[in-house]
Amino acid sequence: MAIESLPNRVNPVVITDFVFVLNLSPAPRPETGSGLLVVERSEHGIQPRQISANALKVVERLQQAGFPAYLVGGCIRDLLLDARPKDFDVATIATPDQIRELFRNARLIGRRFRLAHVRFGREIIEVATFRGPGDKADDNDVDRVVEDGRVTRDNVFGSEAEDAFRRDFTMNALMYDPATETIRDHVGGYHDARQRRLRLIGDPVTRYREDPVRLLRAVRFMVKLDLTMEPETAGPIVSMAPLLDDIPPARLFDEILKLFMTGRAWPTYQALVRQALWPQLFPDLFPDPARPPRLIENAMKSTDQRIAEGLPVTPGFLFAAFLWQRVRARADRLVEQGDAPVEALAAAGEEAIVAQGRKVALHRRFSTIAKEIWCMQPRFHKRRGKRALNLINERRFRAAYDFLLLRVDEEPELAELAQWWTDIQAVSEEERLRMINVAPGGGGGKRRRRPRKRKAAGSP
Repeated sequence: MAIESLPNRVNPVVITDFVFVLNLSPAPRPETGSGLLVVERSEHGIQPRQISANALKVVERLQQAGFPAYLVGGCIRDLLLDARPKDFDVATIATPDQIRELFRNARLIGRRFRLAHVRFGREIIEVATFRGPGDKADDNDVDRVVEDGRVTRDNVFGSEAEDAFRRDFTMNALMYDPATETIRDHVGGYHDARQRRLRLIGDPVTRYREDPVRLLRAVRFMVKLDLTMEPETAGPIVSMAPLLDDIPPARLFDEILKLFMTGRAWPTYQALVRQALWPQLFPDLFPDPARPPRLIENAMKSTDQRIAEGLPVTPGFLFAAFLWQRVRARADRLVEQGDAPVEALAAAGEEAIVAQGRKVALHRRFSTIAKEIWCMQPRFHKRRGKRALNLINERRFRAAYDFLLLRVDEEPELAELAQWWTDIQAVSEEERLRMINVAPGGGGGKRRRRPRKRKAAGSP
């Protein structure tokens, strides 16, 4: 391990090739500047074979063109924590236009953060330009927009070190140079990773206000990577949770996918509740978030198990569980007014999704799945004739059936029904027909006649 800096407790200013010490005050947090730590391969242990070959090609081409470039962020963090990186990102001093000139397979994207996607078949390597601090932008600079302390657009470019300090958590600011096989650490992230400690760069209140989604990211990284959150990082979360009200619902949905669809849904939910973040995402779904309906707990645990087994999952199933109590209560009222159960669930489901969309916008393809799961529940009660056979052959049967099984824990009266649908899937066609012919004929509720309105006196 090599140190390219003065000791941690000094603040250096570099002028050409000389270093002058101007301030000997303590530097307890990374933002005060601790110099550059270069970690050799013999110390960090990352092997080039663990890294995407395409990502290495991107870095190599940038460096050959004279642009300093490194692998950055989550991929280096995950390799240090013995986790498998989901993707590989690159940061460089080259501007987005210069990146596009170097790579014919690059496409510029983003408004809030302008960056390039370099495509290699199905793999995309994200390449971003080093970003600088906000005070480098002019007051009228259209490439940096701040609203109430929240950065809504930020394309101010900077140096390698400035880019590191602009990132959120210390271990996400690590940079890996494939040419030397070293890690470059400006903010103390390497030691935090080795200690499995999650720490924000800079003043936590300021950094959360800049981008309130960091509140959710803190919880996600803590749970997903089994980290301990530094007290100063954790301290402001509860009081700053209402800042999530200012985040667009579509962006919050993207965060929901990362929170609940990576195999740690249930412990993530528990952490969100402890940090008062769950009500900011799903308000007023049930009285006490610390004691959720068993259906929700079971749905998250089931999703985690399916991910562990490599089976497909959909956020539509989890949203069906999250909103079920609200949907069912409204549907029951509609049935009392005369609607058929399926029609009542469809109407109630649409209302619930629209209401939830004001906080977290569920994509239509997933909301459709949730509505189909809800509307198939009363159909399970109709076990006679072609209705049962038709139900088994429907595309969403398996998801709706799994949902029925989860309901049994809170509704034990459904146990016999759920077992019947379990058995019928395992028998021959001949036995299936026999089971249908002798099954109870309950229909899951009939449409109630709406009472006729009496004509007013004297009307024709």
